[in-house]
Amino acid sequence: MATEFTDQQKLEFVDRLYEVSGAGDWDAAAAMLTDDFFITEADPLPYAGVYRGKSALQDLYTKVMGMMDVVGLDRVQTTVGGDFAVCLLSFSFADPALAPGELAEMYRFRGDKVCEIRPYYFDPAQIVAACEAKQALA
Repeated sequence: MATEFTDQQKLEFVDRLYEVSGAGDWDAAAAMLTDDFFITEADPLPYAGVYRGKSALQDLYTKVMGMMDVVGLDRVQTTVGGDFAVCLLSFSFADPALAPGELAEMYRFRGDKVCEIRPYYFDPAQIVAACEAKQALA
């Protein structure tokens, strides 16, 4: 049976997951996820769908970063309770005319690993515009 995390450990875990993902340490990221891990990206995003398995985070990250020019990711606040952590984020884009992409990512824990991430975008149009801006430069 997996060990349950305290709220403080969940905060530190989410911080670590952002750290290893941002550094491209996908083996470390995969070790933090359950075997049946999944991420659900909602319609109308250009990368909508359900991404499954230990490589899902890497697959989605690679896809998203290939579709838009993100130059900054600001983690505004993370809060935890029960089996969940929620992190408020803001993306800034290479094109200064684009408004930042604001979202909340929900992390669901099972034991000492994350089994689900579900992003909630304040305005998906900001993300769509960023993807269109990069495509226009191609």
